[in-house]
Amino acid sequence: MNNLIDKGEQYLLHTYNRFPVVFEKGEGVRLYDICGKEYLDFFSGIGVNALGYGHKKYLYALHAQLDKLIHISNYFYTVPAVNAAEKFAKASGMDRVFFTNSGAEAVEGAIKLARKYAYEAGKKERTEIIAFNHSFHGRSIGAVSVTGTDSYREPFGPLLPGVKFAVYNDIQSVYELVNDRTCAVILETIQGEGGINTADREFFADIRKLCDDKDIVMIDDEVQCGMGRTGKMFAYQNYGVTPDVITSAKGIGNGVPVGAFACREKYAALKPGDHGSTYGGNPLVTAAVDSVLSIFEEEKILENVRESGDYLYEKLEDIFNEYDCVKEHRGMGLMQGLLLDCGVKDIIGKALDKGVVLISAGEKVIRFLPPLIIKKTDIDEMISVLMEVLA
Repeated sequence: MNNLIDKGEQYLLHTYNRFPVVFEKGEGVRLYDICGKEYLDFFSGIGVNALGYGHKKYLYALHAQLDKLIHISNYFYTVPAVNAAEKFAKASGMDRVFFTNSGAEAVEGAIKLARKYAYEAGKKERTEIIAFNHSFHGRSIGAVSVTGTDSYREPFGPLLPGVKFAVYNDIQSVYELVNDRTCAVILETIQGEGGINTADREFFADIRKLCDDKDIVMIDDEVQCGMGRTGKMFAYQNYGVTPDVITSAKGIGNGVPVGAFACREKYAALKPGDHGSTYGGNPLVTAAVDSVLSIFEEEKILENVRESGDYLYEKLEDIFNEYDCVKEHRGMGLMQGLLLDCGVKDIIGKALDKGVVLISAGEKVIRFLPPLIIKKTDIDEMISVLMEVLA
């Protein structure tokens, strides 16, 4: 393991502070390193591995597609792409879908869509976007431009012009920024990297009303909080509010590189030549999406999220009440966080040593993003280790 880590340090671009583990395989909610040590996964590849590891129906769908066709380009229709688009549209309440390679690309497409909608409506001056402090929308230039953390933006300027940042859950701060040049408001239903901050119900509804009143496009980034993570297929469905455009990725493909942005028919302003992706929506990745969406329904994944999510919430509430160093408990479903009064890197490292994989959300928040198939017994095991480490 040490030899591989040394080689990785030599050849990989140092854009991550990696933990000193080389994972080799997974099964269910368990991971195994190359020395055979077992780990309980409460990270799921940053919320990607929704069905855990080695799900037989999912793997069968991928193997079957590998034997048929991996890539043909978007100049032709394929069975997996059409089927996946239909299922995704029905699950999200959207009308049109574009498959991408990542969440960042989905955000880029959503930004282009909003600007093109304003352009087609004869409002070419509408190019500005309102985003939120502590948001995270991806690493590409457009996505970084609407990400509300200075350290992610400053080294890469000048960025996309016309982006303004409001205060999350403060509608008045949005009112103060909106003007005749605003084309879109982009937000996360639950801010992930920003610390597991959940949108207030009234705030989310007020954003919807503002966008309706001024014909502004409401873009909801569900890359991390969507695909069943909160007990609904998409987090906004907990609020009874439907955005105009959504972005998705991570759990949509259970590990293959795929994302999507989708919109209501009114906002489908992109025409042939406006947007594209060579690999986006190829037969292999859309076979994965099709399979994931089918498995969600067949195996009642959302029911398990609601049951396990409630149980996780209870257990984390107990920790919040017992340990003085824990200052706040946030989130819902299987996307929760604990805010501590100190940095959490060492805590996460010690949990890893004890065989539990956790992740942070910022410097002081422990983030809990297990596979959506997690059970109460797994939660008990994680809580036991976490209590040892905190003690």
